[in-house]
Amino acid sequence: MRVTSVPLISALVLLSYACALAAVPSTTWLSSATLSLGAGISALVLMAGAATLSARWAWVESVFGGLDRVYETHKWLGVWALAFASLHFTFKAGMEGWDTAAILGLPPFYTRLVRQLSFLALVLIVLLALNRKIPYASWRWWHKLSGPLFLIVILHWLSFKSPIILNSPGGIWLAAMAVLGVSAAFYKLLLYRFMSPHAEYCVEQVSPGPAAIRLVMRPVGPGIHFKAGQFAFLSIHERGLREPHPFTIASAGGPKQPVEFLIRAVGDYTRRLVAQAQAGMHVEVFAPFGRFCRPTSAKREVWIAGGVGISPFVAWLKDDAANDLDRVSLFLFNTPGREFPVVDDVRMLAEQRGVELIALSGSDEGKKFRQRLAAIIGECGPDSVELCFCGPKGLLQLVRDEMTLLGVPDSQLRFELFEFR
Repeated sequence: MRVTSVPLISALVLLSYACALAAVPSTTWLSSATLSLGAGISALVLMAGAATLSARWAWVESVFGGLDRVYETHKWLGVWALAFASLHFTFKAGMEGWDTAAILGLPPFYTRLVRQLSFLALVLIVLLALNRKIPYASWRWWHKLSGPLFLIVILHWLSFKSPIILNSPGGIWLAAMAVLGVSAAFYKLLLYRFMSPHAEYCVEQVSPGPAAIRLVMRPVGPGIHFKAGQFAFLSIHERGLREPHPFTIASAGGPKQPVEFLIRAVGDYTRRLVAQAQAGMHVEVFAPFGRFCRPTSAKREVWIAGGVGISPFVAWLKDDAANDLDRVSLFLFNTPGREFPVVDDVRMLAEQRGVELIALSGSDEGKKFRQRLAAIIGECGPDSVELCFCGPKGLLQLVRDEMTLLGVPDSQLRFELFEFR
């Protein structure tokens, strides 16, 4: 069973409010002060959770079923942390009859200053995380401040007079989450580059296409171990390209074999990469990530790719260990004039593995997709087909709409969420 956003956030908030209720008289449980106290505990705990999820620890990815789901939950933890922080600062988290004290004594001026800065810090973190108009390099730089800003929030908790003492259930809960969050932030900001699985590669070949490139990179030393369909973060040793950026691996070789990536210019970073990439560049490859695995137990498989979303399916086609590919139908959506890789190359690869390729391009692509998908599901039945998708959101919605019309359960659709900010 995989952890998802709603149950996790609900559990963290309920535990936080339980700690708040245990620290104050029962006669004040329904007061705005208790509401504010619980909201403050929840905000710090949710921030600590967000920091933990940003560390890219392998065990965290396993719990959530993929790094894409980890980052989706990471985003919502930040959003709800801001919501509870706003509630906390709206009402006073104290009232007559409460036994309150500060864990760390600070002069009143600095206590108020830390209180104000902690809220501003959280607002800044969430707004930066949600604003997709900020250039990627700037966004990455500002988002690194999340760790130091989290320390300000912890300092506010320690210096604020409250009924939560350090050896109480609430104090232990907050201390444990704070230590976990700080440890994760410390690892991500300072240790990740040295301790995470990675290897150095050299760009061997650059094949240009319409606003896109195909990179072939050979390992300089020991390479990375990965499964077909997983992705990596690339840090290119060139000015403006050093910040790690995620790309799906479009190959299925071993750790000593070259790796391939299909990259389209869709943002400031990828446009720069497509324009500047050349043979001889050295790249740090951090991998593997993702749980986009082929459903090998399915009776019938449908793969749906949009543009360079063909990458994981190319890797599956190139996987020498893959079998029963004759039960696969691959839909490839392309914008006319922007086909990359060339459809004929994908067709040749599909024919070699016995895969049916349905190339779709132009105004009638939706109609052709619906007709062929309906025919496939009509042949095998809605309960016997597994669908794997990689592409833009609009195409994903089309796929889901057709699944609903044809009676295919949503649980039989596999896809990854590639928008990490």
